Amino acid sequence: MSDHDELAEQRRKNLKLIHFSKEDQTITESEKPKETFADVGGLEEVKKKISMNFILPLKQPEVFAAYGKQAGGSLLLFGPPGCGKTFLARAVAGEIDANFFHIELQSILSMYAGQSEHNLHDIFKKARESKPCVIFIDEIDALGGSRHQMRQHHDRMLVNQLLLELDGLQAENENVFVIGATNTPWYLDSALRRPGRFNHLVFVPPPEVAERQTILELKLSGMPLGSLNLSKIAAETKHYSGADLEQVVKDAVETAMERTFEKGEIQPITQEDLKKSAKGRKATTLEWFATAKNYATFSDVNRDYQIVLDYIKKHGVRA
Repeated sequence: MSDHDELAEQRRKNLKLIHFSKEDQTITESEKPKETFADVGGLEEVKKKISMNFILPLKQPEVFAAYGKQAGGSLLLFGPPGCGKTFLARAVAGEIDANFFHIELQSILSMYAGQSEHNLHDIFKKARESKPCVIFIDEIDALGGSRHQMRQHHDRMLVNQLLLELDGLQAENENVFVIGATNTPWYLDSALRRPGRFNHLVFVPPPEVAERQTILELKLSGMPLGSLNLSKIAAETKHYSGADLEQVVKDAVETAMERTFEKGEIQPITQEDLKKSAKGRKATTLEWFATAKNYATFSDVNRDYQIVLDYIKKHGVRA
């Protein structure tokens, strides 16, 4: 090999090292969230189930050790979009003072063969070195979809890698918690739902009326307000997600700003602004419930989604 070729080869190696070092640094950042369960309004049954699987094993390890269980494990949050699954996962990490790794598909994917699997493995490796930790996989259906429906080999390999990492937690799972979140759990690869993986399903429903009022209060905080009856707005926004309510406030803010520019002075957000905004929108959760109802009624062999049918019946959702 000539001196020129050796120099070119060394440059390629250096570039490769720089590329991987930069990518690894980007995808393995962690944080310690300040949110706790105290910041999560309502969802008492959800918090109770999560506490049994995540919180109590850390606070009372002797009780769980007596039954052959240790702190760690995985669960899957599912429900309509915009209902706080990500916030809930952060609150879990905050509740146990754990490092929080937020995995998104775009932070893992690479154009280089095998690099996506390497990126995923790197995150799990760094997480195991940062115990206690919560690994949160957002929109896990995009990462762990059914391999039978995947045409690309590298997509199937990424699902295989995820399965390997979850199985690795069997041996090194103490104080490592994995939370997946999805709007469409029925699209997940069936292997992900086996015992030891995401076998705990937790339904995260839309906010109740008191929670909707709290969300509205938070979103309106610090703004110029007129005389508002937010309890009435909350009652009129049945089935709205947190994201829906945020958009209601944004629309009302735009209306108030238009008046401000017309009159030349700051105009408060009125009850009529919020009422008009709410009437102009439809709960986005209704479409999700319609789809979930079909799966729960016709394709739910293990009755995993019976809780959705019960919710629809109890809350009068016209899905």
